[in-house]
Amino acid sequence: MTAHKRSRAAYGLPEEIPRDPEGLKCSICANECRIPPGGMGYCGLRMNVDGVLVGVTPTQGKLSWYHDPLPTNCVGDWVCAGGTGAGYPKYAHSNGPEIGYRNLAVFFHACTFNCLYCQNWQFRAETLRPWMTDVSELVESVDDRTSCICYFGGDPAPQLPFALKASRMALDARSDILRICWETNGSMNRHLLDEMLELSLSSGGCIKFDIKAMDENLHRALTGVSNRRTLENISAAAERIEEREEPPLVIASTLLVPGYIDENEVGAIADFLASLNPRIPYTLLAFHPQFHMRDMPFTSRSLAMRCLDAARGAGLERVRVGNIHILTPG
Repeated sequence: MTAHKRSRAAYGLPEEIPRDPEGLKCSICANECRIPPGGMGYCGLRMNVDGVLVGVTPTQGKLSWYHDPLPTNCVGDWVCAGGTGAGYPKYAHSNGPEIGYRNLAVFFHACTFNCLYCQNWQFRAETLRPWMTDVSELVESVDDRTSCICYFGGDPAPQLPFALKASRMALDARSDILRICWETNGSMNRHLLDEMLELSLSSGGCIKFDIKAMDENLHRALTGVSNRRTLENISAAAERIEEREEPPLVIASTLLVPGYIDENEVGAIADFLASLNPRIPYTLLAFHPQFHMRDMPFTSRSLAMRCLDAARGAGLERVRVGNIHILTPG
Protein backbone atom coordinates (compact mmCIF):
# COMPACT_ATOMS: atom_id res chain seq x y z
CA MET A 1 0.00 0.00 0.00
CA THR A 2 2.98 2.28 0.50
CA ALA A 3 3.90 1.75 -3.14
CA HIS A 4 0.35 2.60 -4.19
CA LYS A 5 0.38 5.83 -2.20
CA ARG A 6 3.72 6.84 -3.65
CA SER A 7 2.63 6.12 -7.22
CA ARG A 8 -0.50 8.22 -6.83
CA ALA A 9 1.09 11.14 -4.99
CA ALA A 10 3.43 11.62 -7.94
CA TYR A 11 0.42 12.64 -10.07
CA GLY A 12 -1.51 14.57 -7.42
CA LEU A 13 -4.15 11.86 -7.06
CA PRO A 14 -5.66 10.93 -3.66
CA GLU A 15 -3.41 8.40 -1.98
CA GLU A 16 -6.41 6.44 -0.67
CA ILE A 17 -10.11 6.15 -1.44
CA PRO A 18 -11.71 9.11 0.42
CA ARG A 19 -14.03 7.93 3.20
CA ASP A 20 -15.11 11.16 4.88
CA PRO A 21 -18.45 10.30 6.61
CA GLU A 22 -19.59 13.89 6.00
CA GLY A 23 -18.27 13.98 2.44
CA LEU A 24 -20.24 13.92 -0.81
CA LYS A 25 -20.84 10.41 -2.13
CA CYS A 26 -20.02 9.43 -5.70
CA SER A 27 -21.91 6.35 -6.90
CA ILE A 28 -20.26 5.76 -10.28
CA CYS A 29 -18.04 2.84 -9.25
CA ALA A 30 -17.36 0.33 -6.49
CA ASN A 31 -15.03 2.74 -4.66
CA GLU A 32 -18.07 4.86 -3.73
CA CYS A 33 -15.90 7.74 -2.58
CA ARG A 34 -16.99 10.06 0.24
CA ILE A 35 -15.29 13.23 -0.94
CA PRO A 36 -14.47 15.83 1.73
CA PRO A 37 -14.82 19.60 1.13
CA GLY A 38 -12.07 20.69 -1.25
CA GLY A 39 -11.12 17.08 -1.94
CA MET A 40 -11.37 14.86 -5.01
CA GLY A 41 -12.44 11.31 -5.72
CA TYR A 42 -10.02 8.41 -6.11
CA CYS A 43 -10.16 8.59 -9.92
CA GLY A 44 -9.33 12.31 -9.86
CA LEU A 45 -12.34 13.34 -11.97
CA ARG A 46 -14.77 14.71 -9.39
CA MET A 47 -14.26 17.29 -6.66
CA ASN A 48 -16.30 18.59 -3.74
CA VAL A 49 -16.54 22.34 -4.35
CA ASP A 50 -18.71 24.15 -1.81
CA GLY A 51 -20.85 21.06 -1.29
CA VAL A 52 -21.33 20.28 -4.97
CA LEU A 53 -19.65 17.55 -7.03
CA VAL A 54 -17.98 19.13 -10.06
CA GLY A 55 -15.85 17.64 -12.82
CA VAL A 56 -16.65 15.37 -15.74
CA THR A 57 -20.29 15.11 -16.82
CA PRO A 58 -22.35 13.15 -19.37
CA THR A 59 -21.46 15.81 -21.93
CA GLN A 60 -17.89 16.72 -20.89
CA GLY A 61 -15.10 14.20 -20.44
CA LYS A 62 -11.35 13.59 -20.40
CA LEU A 63 -10.46 11.33 -23.29
CA SER A 64 -8.74 10.91 -26.63
CA TRP A 65 -9.51 8.69 -29.62
CA TYR A 66 -8.27 7.39 -32.95
CA HIS A 67 -9.42 5.19 -35.82
CA ASP A 68 -7.94 1.70 -35.89
CA PRO A 69 -8.25 -0.39 -39.10
CA LEU A 70 -10.05 -3.71 -38.64
CA PRO A 71 -9.14 -6.39 -37.76
CA THR A 72 -7.24 -4.80 -34.90
CA ASN A 73 -5.06 -5.87 -31.97
CA CYS A 74 -7.88 -6.28 -29.46
CA VAL A 75 -8.26 -8.94 -26.77
CA GLY A 76 -11.52 -9.93 -28.44
CA ASP A 77 -10.48 -9.82 -32.11
CA TRP A 78 -10.30 -13.63 -32.34
CA VAL A 79 -14.02 -13.99 -31.54
CA CYS A 80 -15.63 -10.57 -32.23
CA ALA A 81 -17.53 -9.44 -35.31
CA GLY A 82 -14.81 -7.07 -36.50
CA GLY A 83 -12.09 -9.71 -36.40
CA THR A 84 -14.00 -12.79 -37.53
CA GLY A 85 -17.35 -11.75 -39.00
CA ALA A 86 -19.18 -13.42 -36.10
CA GLY A 87 -22.86 -12.55 -36.24
CA TYR A 88 -22.84 -11.86 -39.98
CA PRO A 89 -24.90 -10.37 -41.58
CA LYS A 90 -26.76 -8.77 -38.66
CA TYR A 91 -23.73 -7.58 -36.70
CA ALA A 92 -20.87 -7.70 -39.22
CA HIS A 93 -20.30 -6.31 -42.70
CA SER A 94 -18.28 -9.35 -43.82
CA ASN A 95 -18.41 -13.09 -43.33
CA GLY A 96 -14.85 -12.80 -42.06
CA PRO A 97 -12.54 -9.96 -40.92
CA GLU A 98 -14.03 -6.55 -41.67
CA ILE A 99 -11.22 -5.36 -43.92
CA GLY A 100 -11.86 -1.80 -45.06
CA TYR A 101 -13.75 -0.84 -41.91
CA ARG A 102 -12.48 0.82 -38.74
CA ASN A 103 -12.82 0.78 -35.00
CA LEU A 104 -13.14 4.08 -33.14
CA ALA A 105 -10.83 3.46 -30.18
CA VAL A 106 -11.77 5.76 -27.28
CA PHE A 107 -9.19 6.09 -24.50
CA PHE A 108 -10.38 7.54 -21.18
CA HIS A 109 -7.76 9.39 -19.13
CA ALA A 110 -8.69 8.12 -15.65
CA CYS A 111 -9.16 4.85 -13.78
CA THR A 112 -10.88 3.42 -10.72
CA PHE A 113 -7.93 1.08 -10.02
CA ASN A 114 -4.26 1.81 -9.39
CA CYS A 115 -2.42 -1.10 -10.99
CA LEU A 116 1.27 -0.92 -10.13
CA TYR A 117 2.07 -2.59 -13.47
CA CYS A 118 -0.35 -0.44 -15.53
CA GLN A 119 0.41 -0.94 -19.22
CA ASN A 120 -0.97 2.52 -20.12
CA TRP A 121 0.17 4.45 -17.03
CA GLN A 122 0.93 7.63 -19.01
CA PHE A 123 -2.75 8.64 -18.90
CA ARG A 124 -2.23 9.82 -15.29
CA ALA A 125 -0.46 12.91 -16.62
CA GLU A 126 -3.76 13.93 -18.27
CA THR A 127 -6.23 13.16 -15.49
CA LEU A 128 -5.91 16.43 -13.58
CA ARG A 129 -5.30 18.77 -16.51
CA PRO A 130 -8.07 21.41 -16.73
CA TRP A 131 -9.37 20.50 -20.18
CA MET A 132 -12.39 18.51 -21.25
CA THR A 133 -13.90 17.35 -24.51
CA ASP A 134 -17.53 17.78 -25.54
CA VAL A 135 -19.42 14.59 -26.31
CA SER A 136 -20.43 15.94 -29.74
CA GLU A 137 -16.76 16.07 -30.82
CA LEU A 138 -16.41 12.35 -30.23
CA VAL A 139 -19.68 11.45 -31.93
CA GLU A 140 -18.73 13.49 -35.01
CA SER A 141 -15.70 11.21 -35.45
CA VAL A 142 -17.96 8.23 -36.20
CA ASP A 143 -17.91 8.04 -40.01
CA ASP A 144 -19.45 5.65 -42.56
CA ARG A 145 -16.46 3.27 -42.28
CA THR A 146 -16.69 3.04 -38.48
CA SER A 147 -18.29 -0.30 -37.63
CA CYS A 148 -17.49 -0.39 -33.90
CA ILE A 149 -16.63 1.85 -30.96
CA CYS A 150 -14.43 0.44 -28.19
CA TYR A 151 -14.04 2.27 -24.90
CA PHE A 152 -10.89 1.55 -22.87
CA GLY A 153 -8.16 3.45 -21.02
CA GLY A 154 -7.39 3.99 -18.13
CA ASP A 155 -10.89 2.62 -17.82
CA PRO A 156 -14.33 3.70 -19.03
CA ALA A 157 -15.87 3.03 -15.58
CA PRO A 158 -15.39 6.51 -14.03
CA GLN A 159 -16.75 8.23 -17.17
CA LEU A 160 -19.57 5.85 -18.07
CA PRO A 161 -22.30 8.53 -18.12
CA PHE A 162 -20.31 10.23 -20.91
CA ALA A 163 -19.65 6.98 -22.80
CA LEU A 164 -23.27 5.87 -22.58
CA LYS A 165 -24.52 9.21 -23.89
CA ALA A 166 -21.98 9.20 -26.74
CA SER A 167 -22.99 5.66 -27.68
CA ARG A 168 -26.68 6.49 -27.85
CA MET A 169 -26.02 9.61 -29.89
CA ALA A 170 -23.87 7.67 -32.34
CA LEU A 171 -26.40 4.84 -32.67
CA ASP A 172 -29.27 7.29 -33.18
CA ALA A 173 -27.37 8.83 -36.10
CA ARG A 174 -26.72 5.48 -37.81
CA SER A 175 -28.95 3.09 -39.73
CA ASP A 176 -26.38 0.36 -40.31
CA ILE A 177 -23.91 -1.64 -38.19
CA LEU A 178 -22.25 0.12 -35.26
CA ARG A 179 -21.16 -2.15 -32.42
CA ILE A 180 -20.58 -0.77 -28.91
CA CYS A 181 -17.75 -2.51 -27.03
CA TRP A 182 -16.06 -2.00 -23.69
CA GLU A 183 -12.71 -3.03 -22.22
CA THR A 184 -12.95 -2.57 -18.47
CA ASN A 185 -11.89 -3.65 -15.00
CA GLY A 186 -15.57 -4.17 -14.22
CA SER A 187 -15.76 -1.83 -11.22
CA MET A 188 -18.82 0.15 -12.29
CA ASN A 189 -22.01 0.21 -10.25
CA ARG A 190 -24.70 -2.23 -11.35
CA HIS A 191 -27.17 0.19 -12.93
CA LEU A 192 -24.44 1.40 -15.27
CA LEU A 193 -23.45 -2.17 -16.16
CA ASP A 194 -27.07 -2.86 -17.11
CA GLU A 195 -27.02 0.08 -19.52
CA MET A 196 -23.73 -1.12 -21.04
CA LEU A 197 -25.18 -4.59 -21.53
CA GLU A 198 -28.27 -3.27 -23.30
CA LEU A 199 -26.18 -1.24 -25.76
CA SER A 200 -23.75 -4.08 -26.47
CA LEU A 201 -26.45 -6.71 -26.83
CA SER A 202 -28.52 -4.71 -29.28
CA SER A 203 -25.56 -3.53 -31.38
CA GLY A 204 -23.51 -6.75 -31.58
CA GLY A 205 -20.78 -5.48 -29.27
CA CYS A 206 -19.13 -7.06 -26.24
CA ILE A 207 -17.88 -6.31 -22.75
CA LYS A 208 -14.27 -7.39 -22.21
CA PHE A 209 -13.58 -7.81 -18.50
CA ASP A 210 -9.93 -7.59 -17.46
CA ILE A 211 -9.68 -9.86 -14.41
CA LYS A 212 -6.49 -8.92 -12.55
CA ALA A 213 -6.63 -11.66 -9.88
CA MET A 214 -9.09 -13.97 -8.16
CA ASP A 215 -7.62 -13.74 -4.65
CA GLU A 216 -8.81 -10.51 -3.08
CA ASN A 217 -5.62 -9.82 -1.11
CA LEU A 218 -3.51 -10.34 -4.22
CA HIS A 219 -5.87 -8.08 -6.15
CA ARG A 220 -5.45 -5.34 -3.51
CA ALA A 221 -1.67 -5.70 -3.64
CA LEU A 222 -1.59 -5.28 -7.42
CA THR A 223 -4.39 -2.74 -7.95
CA GLY A 224 -4.92 -1.03 -4.59
CA VAL A 225 -8.62 -1.97 -4.39
CA SER A 226 -10.96 -4.94 -4.00
CA ASN A 227 -12.16 -7.19 -6.84
CA ARG A 228 -15.56 -7.99 -5.32
CA ARG A 229 -17.55 -5.70 -7.60
CA THR A 230 -15.68 -6.96 -10.67
CA LEU A 231 -16.63 -10.56 -9.92
CA GLU A 232 -20.22 -9.59 -9.14
CA ASN A 233 -20.52 -7.71 -12.43
CA ILE A 234 -19.06 -10.54 -14.50
CA SER A 235 -21.56 -12.89 -12.90
CA ALA A 236 -24.41 -10.50 -13.70
CA ALA A 237 -23.28 -10.04 -17.30
CA ALA A 238 -22.91 -13.80 -17.78
CA GLU A 239 -26.60 -14.24 -17.00
CA ARG A 240 -27.37 -12.57 -20.33
CA ILE A 241 -24.94 -14.49 -22.53
CA GLU A 242 -27.66 -16.79 -23.88
CA GLU A 243 -29.59 -13.82 -25.25
CA ARG A 244 -27.16 -13.67 -28.19
CA GLU A 245 -25.06 -16.63 -29.23
CA GLU A 246 -22.67 -14.81 -31.58
CA PRO A 247 -20.70 -12.66 -31.33
CA PRO A 248 -20.00 -13.39 -27.64
CA LEU A 249 -21.33 -10.80 -25.22
CA VAL A 250 -18.79 -11.44 -22.43
CA ILE A 251 -15.05 -11.83 -22.96
CA ALA A 252 -12.37 -12.05 -20.26
CA SER A 253 -8.62 -11.53 -20.09
CA THR A 254 -5.84 -11.72 -17.51
CA LEU A 255 -2.31 -10.33 -17.56
CA LEU A 256 0.25 -12.99 -16.59
CA VAL A 257 2.43 -11.11 -14.11
CA PRO A 258 5.46 -13.30 -13.21
CA GLY A 259 5.62 -14.13 -9.51
CA TYR A 260 2.03 -13.00 -8.94
CA ILE A 261 -0.37 -14.39 -11.55
CA ASP A 262 0.57 -18.01 -12.16
CA GLU A 263 -1.23 -21.21 -13.19
CA ASN A 264 -2.88 -21.50 -9.75
CA GLU A 265 -4.38 -18.02 -9.95
CA VAL A 266 -5.38 -18.48 -13.60
CA GLY A 267 -6.92 -21.83 -12.74
CA ALA A 268 -9.05 -20.18 -10.05
CA ILE A 269 -10.17 -17.43 -12.47
CA ALA A 270 -10.95 -19.98 -15.17
CA ASP A 271 -12.90 -22.14 -12.73
CA PHE A 272 -15.00 -19.09 -11.82
CA LEU A 273 -15.63 -18.25 -15.49
CA ALA A 274 -16.45 -21.85 -16.41
CA SER A 275 -18.99 -22.00 -13.59
CA LEU A 276 -20.77 -19.05 -15.25
CA ASN A 277 -20.51 -20.27 -18.84
CA PRO A 278 -17.75 -22.52 -20.28
CA ARG A 279 -18.04 -20.73 -23.64
CA ILE A 280 -16.75 -17.39 -22.30
CA PRO A 281 -13.65 -16.55 -24.41
CA TYR A 282 -10.58 -16.04 -22.20
CA THR A 283 -7.33 -14.41 -23.31
CA LEU A 284 -4.09 -14.76 -21.33
CA LEU A 285 -1.88 -11.75 -21.98
CA ALA A 286 1.90 -11.63 -21.79
CA PHE A 287 3.25 -9.10 -19.29
CA HIS A 288 5.45 -6.13 -20.26
CA PRO A 289 7.31 -4.48 -17.32
CA GLN A 290 5.78 -1.03 -16.80
CA PHE A 291 5.14 1.76 -14.29
CA HIS A 292 6.20 0.72 -10.74
CA MET A 293 6.99 -2.87 -11.69
CA ARG A 294 9.69 -2.19 -14.25
CA ASP A 295 12.09 -4.49 -12.42
CA MET A 296 9.91 -7.50 -13.26
CA PRO A 297 10.71 -10.01 -16.02
CA PHE A 298 8.56 -10.54 -19.09
CA THR A 299 6.16 -13.50 -19.09
CA SER A 300 7.97 -16.69 -20.07
CA ARG A 301 6.64 -19.15 -22.61
CA SER A 302 6.57 -21.92 -20.00
CA LEU A 303 4.44 -19.81 -17.62
CA ALA A 304 2.04 -18.96 -20.44
CA MET A 305 1.67 -22.63 -21.42
CA ARG A 306 1.08 -23.71 -17.82
CA CYS A 307 -1.61 -21.06 -17.48
CA LEU A 308 -3.15 -22.09 -20.78
CA ASP A 309 -3.35 -25.70 -19.60
CA ALA A 310 -4.82 -24.61 -16.27
CA ALA A 311 -7.55 -22.55 -17.95
CA ARG A 312 -8.50 -25.38 -20.26
CA GLY A 313 -8.34 -27.85 -17.40
CA ALA A 314 -10.89 -25.76 -15.52
CA GLY A 315 -13.39 -26.37 -18.30
CA LEU A 316 -13.17 -23.25 -20.47
CA GLU A 317 -13.66 -24.12 -24.13
CA ARG A 318 -12.19 -20.99 -25.75
CA VAL A 319 -8.79 -19.94 -24.37
CA ARG A 320 -5.79 -18.36 -26.10
CA VAL A 321 -2.48 -16.66 -25.28
CA GLY A 322 -2.11 -13.12 -26.61
CA ASN A 323 0.98 -10.93 -27.09
CA ILE A 324 3.00 -14.05 -27.87
CA HIS A 325 5.66 -11.92 -29.55
CA ILE A 326 6.91 -10.70 -26.13
CA LEU A 327 7.04 -14.10 -24.43
CA THR A 328 10.57 -14.99 -23.35
CA PRO A 329 12.11 -18.47 -23.78
CA GLY A 330 12.05 -20.87 -20.87
